[in-house]
Amino acid sequence: MTFPAGSVVELGPQVRQYDAGRVLVGGAPPRLVRLSPRAGPLLKGRRIRLEDPLSVRLAHRLVALGMAHPVTAGLPCLDTALLTVVVPVRDRARELDRLLAGIGGGLRVIVVDDASHDRAAVRRVTARHAARLVCLDTNRGPAAARNAGLREVRTPYVAFVDSDVTLGPDTLPTLLRHFHDPRLALAAPRVLGLSETGSWISRYEAARSSLDLGPDPALVHPRSRVSWVPSACLVARVDALGPGFAEPLRVGEDVDLVWRLAAEGHRIRYDPSVTVRHDHRTRLTNWLARKAYYGSGAHTLALRHGSVVAPAALTPWAAGVAAALLAQRRWSVPVAAAVLTSVSRRYTREATAGTADPRRLAASLTGLALAATAEQTAALLLRHWWPLTAAGCLLSRRVRRVTALAAAADSLLEHRRCAPDLDPLRFTLARRLDDLAYGAGVWAGAIRGRSARCLLPDIRSHAR
Repeated sequence: MTFPAGSVVELGPQVRQYDAGRVLVGGAPPRLVRLSPRAGPLLKGRRIRLEDPLSVRLAHRLVALGMAHPVTAGLPCLDTALLTVVVPVRDRARELDRLLAGIGGGLRVIVVDDASHDRAAVRRVTARHAARLVCLDTNRGPAAARNAGLREVRTPYVAFVDSDVTLGPDTLPTLLRHFHDPRLALAAPRVLGLSETGSWISRYEAARSSLDLGPDPALVHPRSRVSWVPSACLVARVDALGPGFAEPLRVGEDVDLVWRLAAEGHRIRYDPSVTVRHDHRTRLTNWLARKAYYGSGAHTLALRHGSVVAPAALTPWAAGVAAALLAQRRWSVPVAAAVLTSVSRRYTREATAGTADPRRLAASLTGLALAATAEQTAALLLRHWWPLTAAGCLLSRRVRRVTALAAAADSLLEHRRCAPDLDPLRFTLARRLDDLAYGAGVWAGAIRGRSARCLLPDIRSHAR
C-alpha cells in the first residue's frame, strides 16, 4: 500500500478506544489491537499523519485491518484520463441524459444499450453528449451489459454507473483518489435517494434505502458491518476485475463481484464522503416487488459463496444465549447470565490480559457481542425467518411476546439512528413491510432452488 507522505488516516467511528487509547476494538472483521508504546502517541485525535516510517507502518496496518480509513480530501488526485465510464441502459433516455450531463465532458463514456425498445432515443442522447454507443442485439441483463462495456475499456480504471443515478463532476475523480492503494479493486460512494420529500415511501427510502450503506466509511468485507456495495456506482481497477460481473445473475451480481474480489485478496472501500443520488422506486407495489427481488438473489449467492450469505453468523455461546432468552423460561436469565459471565472471564484471561483494567474491557467486549447477537436474532425473527415467526405467533404467546418486543425495539432504534422525515408510526410500518418483502423473496428463491442453505445461520467458533 502506498499513501503519499502527508496523507492522513482516521479511525472509523465504529472503532472503540480503551486503556488510554492503547487498545483498539473494531475493524473488518472486528478484532482487538494493542498499540506499542512507540505507536500509541502517533494517534492524535483519532488521526494519524503519515510523516515517518513508523507512522506509515501503523497507518497501513490499521487501514488493512479496516480500523482506519484514508481521509479522502487529503489524497492527491489521479489523472481522469486514466478512467473510462461505462453506463448500461435499457430505454430510460431521459435519465441517461440527466446522468451524462452530470458526468460532464471531460471523461470517456461508453453507453451500452441492452436492447432498448426505443433505441433511437438512446442513440440521440448518446450522440448529444459525445459518448460512445455499444448496442446489444438481445436483452442480456445489467451484468452482461457492464461486461460488454468493460471489454471496450482501454484505461486502467473503469467506473460503472447506472442510468438512474445522478452525480456531480467531482464524484468519480474523488473516488479515483483511493487507488493510490495498489491492492484496492473497488471504491464506492454512498447512494442516497433522488428525492427526500413526497410520499411516506419516498421519505422512508431517503433514510433507509437498501442501497444506502450508512454515513460511516468502511473496508468492505463479508460478514462485516458493510459486507457489499451496490453496482449503481462503482470505480474499479480493470486488472483486478478479471471476467467482470457474473452474467447469469440478474440480481446480486454486485454482491457476487465484491465477495469474489475479497476472496482473491483485493480490497474494496466504501466512502460515504462521496455521494450519488439514485431514483428509487416509490410506488408501494413497485417498491415491495423490488425488495422481494433483492431477497430472491440469496439462494444463488449461497450456491456460489456458501455460508458467507448466512443471515446470521454466531458463535456457539451467542447462539446459546439467544436460544435461552427466546425460550422465556424461569431458567432463561440465569443460564444466559452464566454463559455471559463465563465469556467475560475468558476475555479477561485471553484477550485483555496486560491491559490497565482487563475486567472492565472484558465486560465491554461481552456487552458489544451481546448487542450484536440481539441485533442478528431480531433480524432472523423479523426479516429472514418471518414465515416461521408468523406461524409461531399463531401457536404461542411467548413467540408473540418476543416478536412484538423485537419489532418495537428494532423500529425505535432504527428511527432514532436514521432520523427520517417520517413519524415513528409510518416508519415502523415501512420498516416491517421492507422486512416482509425481502424475507418473502429469500424464501421464494430457496423454494425455487429446493435448498434452505440461504436461510441457515452460520454457527462456529471464531478464531481469536
